[in-house]
Amino acid sequence: MTETTGLPPWDSVLAVVAHPDDESFGLGAVLSAFAAVGAAVDVLCLTRGEASTLHGVEGDLSQIRELELRAAADALGARGVTLRDLPDGGLSALDPAVLDDEVEHAMGRAHPDGLVVFDSTGISGHPDHVAATAAAVRAGERHGLPVVAWTLAEEICGALAGEGYAGFLGRPAGEIDLALTVDRTAQLAAVECHPSQAVPGSVLWRRLELQGDTEHLRWLRRP
Repeated sequence: MTETTGLPPWDSVLAVVAHPDDESFGLGAVLSAFAAVGAAVDVLCLTRGEASTLHGVEGDLSQIRELELRAAADALGARGVTLRDLPDGGLSALDPAVLDDEVEHAMGRAHPDGLVVFDSTGISGHPDHVAATAAAVRAGERHGLPVVAWTLAEEICGALAGEGYAGFLGRPAGEIDLALTVDRTAQLAAVECHPSQAVPGSVLWRRLELQGDTEHLRWLRRP
């Protein structure tokens, strides 16, 4: 594992995620770190998150979560957000070309130097996460762009499993490329913009506690 506090030297970043809140709960500290050093950060979110079983705010989830996403992106310092309405929970069943088209259109607007995604495991194994990341990697291959993924160290996943939060998929040290020291202030502000999902007792809070001020990344497509 390469220990570093430096980010890839990109002037423009496109995050490709499946659901509103992925940009904050998962990628928040990394995206805000890019924004803090002056990179233009854009977010492509492929679904409106309407199928979530969490409903901390009353109302139409698809509308609520759009407002939450846009507020959270502002808190992270993002330049822009593209929210699509592909089926929540159904990305893996779509023709990959549909996802590829969405990423292509977002890249045409953002002109990124690199892509930021969830690990290819989906972190929680969620098929939507896996499909979104795969689409970003295909785009990186087509355009010759690097793709870096947020991941979790396996010891954090083990600790969560031991406390009853099973299902997280981590990486051993040998598969982690970057260990970043991060400031979570902007991420936590973004998380607060998602009251429908950041409910009391959520595993999110314990995960962030275990992560402390460190985020782990791995290259899915190297520079």
